[in-house]
Amino acid sequence: MPTLGPDDARARFAAARVARLGTASATGEPHLVPVVFAVVDDRVLIAIDQKPKRTRDLRRLRNIEANPTVSLLVDVYSDDWSALWWVRADGRASVREDLLGEALPLLGARYPQHAADPPQGPVIEVAVARWSGWSAS
Repeated sequence: MPTLGPDDARARFAAARVARLGTASATGEPHLVPVVFAVVDDRVLIAIDQKPKRTRDLRRLRNIEANPTVSLLVDVYSDDWSALWWVRADGRASVREDLLGEALPLLGARYPQHAADPPQGPVIEVAVARWSGWSAS
């Protein structure tokens, strides 16, 4: 059961379609949401889109402002357990209004929905300090 090295972990993460973003409030209350993303070197970019959200005052954004330590997780499950793997990206997040120009072409290339209806931001930028993972084979 091999541990994945940082380069393999980053490559698997970058190829995944969806991740789970884990944040915590200032008091440590956890919060987990699925996100779409783009990877640029050791950064993960996540744009806030205009899907049917009631407000832009999202808990994940408030949590990042209060406690910027985050984790992102991607995984593959199969009933064939020899095909299982997961990758975690741990780092510090910031909420950026100035990265939408960089994020939009990257996200639009990965997700047709973002190309057709571009997010209006802001962008969560995660500076990944550690890529880790595991693979059954």
